[in-house]
Amino acid sequence: MASLKFSVSVDTYDSNKFHFSANPSFPIINSFARVKPINLSRLDAESWDIPDSNPVAEDIKTSWSKDSGGLESSNYRNDIWRRFQGVKRVNRKDPNSKLRSARIDNGPEEKIYVKHFDGELDMNEYGMVSELSVERCNAILKDLERSSDSKTMRFFEWMRENGKLKGNVGAYNLALRVLGRRGDWDAAETMIQEMSGDSNCQVDFRVYNTLIYACYKQGHVELGTKWLRLMLENGVQPNVATFGMLMSLYQKGWNVAEAEFAFSQMRSFGITCQSAYSAMITIYTRMNLYDKAEEVIDFIQEDKVTLNLENWLVLLNAYSQQGKLQEAERVLLSMQNSGFSPNIVAYNMLITGYGKSSNMDAAQSIFRNLQSVGLEPDESTYRSMIEGWGRAENYKEAEWYYHELKGLGFKPNSSNLYTMIHLQAKYADEEDAARTLDDMKKMGCQYSSVLGTLLQAYERAGRIDRVPLILKDSFYEHVLVNQTSCSILVMAYVKHCLVDDAIKVLQEKHWKDIIFEDNLYHLVICSCKELGHLENAVKIYNQMPNKKPNLHIMCTLIDIYSTLGRFSEAENLYLELKSSEISLDMIAFSIVVRMYVKSGSLKDACSVLETMDEQKNIVPDIYLFRDMLRIYQQCGMLDKLRDLYYRILKSGVTWDAEMYNCVINCCSRALPVDELSRLFDEMLSRGFSPNTITFNVVLDVYGKSRLFTKARKVLWLARKRGLVDAISYNTIIAAYGQSKDIKKMLSTVREMQFNGFSVSLEVYNCLLDSYGKEGQLESFRNVLRRMKESSCASDHYTYNIMINIYGEQGWIEEVANVLTELKESGLGPDLCSYNTLIKAYGIAGMVEDAVVLVKEMRENGIQPDRITYTNLINALRKNDEFLEAVKWSLWMKQMGL
Repeated sequence: MASLKFSVSVDTYDSNKFHFSANPSFPIINSFARVKPINLSRLDAESWDIPDSNPVAEDIKTSWSKDSGGLESSNYRNDIWRRFQGVKRVNRKDPNSKLRSARIDNGPEEKIYVKHFDGELDMNEYGMVSELSVERCNAILKDLERSSDSKTMRFFEWMRENGKLKGNVGAYNLALRVLGRRGDWDAAETMIQEMSGDSNCQVDFRVYNTLIYACYKQGHVELGTKWLRLMLENGVQPNVATFGMLMSLYQKGWNVAEAEFAFSQMRSFGITCQSAYSAMITIYTRMNLYDKAEEVIDFIQEDKVTLNLENWLVLLNAYSQQGKLQEAERVLLSMQNSGFSPNIVAYNMLITGYGKSSNMDAAQSIFRNLQSVGLEPDESTYRSMIEGWGRAENYKEAEWYYHELKGLGFKPNSSNLYTMIHLQAKYADEEDAARTLDDMKKMGCQYSSVLGTLLQAYERAGRIDRVPLILKDSFYEHVLVNQTSCSILVMAYVKHCLVDDAIKVLQEKHWKDIIFEDNLYHLVICSCKELGHLENAVKIYNQMPNKKPNLHIMCTLIDIYSTLGRFSEAENLYLELKSSEISLDMIAFSIVVRMYVKSGSLKDACSVLETMDEQKNIVPDIYLFRDMLRIYQQCGMLDKLRDLYYRILKSGVTWDAEMYNCVINCCSRALPVDELSRLFDEMLSRGFSPNTITFNVVLDVYGKSRLFTKARKVLWLARKRGLVDAISYNTIIAAYGQSKDIKKMLSTVREMQFNGFSVSLEVYNCLLDSYGKEGQLESFRNVLRRMKESSCASDHYTYNIMINIYGEQGWIEEVANVLTELKESGLGPDLCSYNTLIKAYGIAGMVEDAVVLVKEMRENGIQPDRITYTNLINALRKNDEFLEAVKWSLWMKQMGL
């Protein structure tokens, strides 16, 4: 960073002494000599508080010459200390006076007294005739401008009509003052064009300064910049007052870009405005742009600016704010050597800087030695010490300065109170904190703001449980009567699991607003849910005084009960809502549907969806659509799936990747293969990536439809994206097996192994089924042998394939061996096993054994299905047992199969 270099030497800082000594062998540079400040007329002095306030350019004195009729010159001089203390200029005009007079001395020949009243403008009273001289007209106009804008503009129009405005810059300046006060900027711009046109006036900086002054007073940053740019475009050179007002305006609003533009223009014109340098440094310092602030400090030396007291203090503040305390000490020494007496504001800045740098020993030393330099600590001194000790986490020292501040009759600022309450939250008892709260109330702080500060402090300290002990008496009474404060406190208690305290506040509150109360309970319950404190949410709900059905609260509780697995209570709430006069909305139906899905009651979920469809105004969102798809898929409701799919297409809902995946996965059996293929291609074209399940579903659909070219392309795409898994290969191998393409099936098995996947049980089953059905029994036995060698355990499907193949061959002994092995494995026959065995016994002519199997099924709790009876009837017919076959057929019809 750049820094301001002074031709002085500074002693090393010693905490035991408080002085800055200069080496007399190094003279102070002359550009920093003390000079008499100059003032800008008619600009009020502003309070000066580095870095937050915006010093006005009162140190620029500009006079408008009498013959121009511009702004009156002022002999008023603002003392720098008055500016620090916020002293305002006294208005020398009495606003209550109804009669004013202006004495116009035009020389020894005549003296004219011009009078006007607050009533209508009386031309005759003024002797206003066309023969009046321009000087007299300007005098009248000037007098009117002080009292009435409307009269001023009417008289100005009279002057225009009587030819009194030719070359009359003074009259135009007075009119521009009025337009500036009114904010009629378009009219002002038109008037400037008129001046340089018809009126043949020489437009100089005074004209634009009049408007810029109005912008400064009213805080119009953009308009101030506009007049500056218009000024430059018209070739009018600004003066020191122009930049003084503009930079003060920009400092008020911390407008960096506009300030940089004006500052660069000032330097390009070679104009030196002391307050402009101060404003630019202050803006950069406030915005933490310390490098740029130091660049401006370098410009001060480069431009040979003679520093006034304000400049010195701004430099001192810039270094103190960024923690460059050695440079700040050099600035203070140079300031004193330049003729400026010791200044409490300067030492306060050093104390603040040391406090921010956590060097409180240095700050303490400065404080103790203030009297040695002829100064007494002021309000800001104590405030800075409190803040410094607060940053150092030293409650004892901060408390001492806080009591001293109050004992001297000073008042702590909001930052001091904030610091104290945060220290007390960590290190003090509840009584100290209560006293600080009383100080906040005495200063007029809002109860809700004080409460928020208190809760934040104790939350950071991890002692929120101490808050109920602090909030007593009038403060607690305010909480009970104020809805906002009550809400803030209850939410804080709930956040930190102080549920009993929250319930107490809710029960003791004095305000009555049913709607607000319901909303508050809903917010509290939702907060508990988001924080994972579900039991607390239930506890708060059970303590509600008004149990009138509330859609939002009850839906939230249904969701909470579902998460807790308390489905009966959740269902009771739904039934209560359903029986009330409250109409459920889309979100409510979504919550109830998911509750039934979690409980495993898909039938009830479908019933809720039917109820929802009866309400024509319910339009599901994308999330509810996906839930509906999954429910219908699990229930095997293909017609519902198909109808829902086309309903989604018409709904206009925006599809995302999850929606495509869900629809393809759920509707694969409900939609034609062409529509599913179109949907999959659309998904890819829109840049959405299918997940592994989607790839496998599409593979299955293409495989079952014998669209192997498309299936291979999908497998390649899944492998390219790293989404292929063993199920992908199992699916396409099964498809080849079903189409009896053993060659491609074996090729895919080898590809599967090559890509790092072991041969799964599903693949072995496919191979067994394909070889067995093709009669390749030797290959069939080889697969069984490989299964045993790889320790691949058989499942029901494996045993059923073996029973079926051996039964087809009539090898009843091998069937018996497989049945024995199946029972020994612990699996036991399932429905498919019995159906296959009945078929095998029929082929072998063992009809009686087949009938016995039906009885055994029932004894083992397995209900025969249509295939069971069909296989048994076919077995009877093949063995000429027609009468028995008829009996079983009749029995089958009676069973409704």
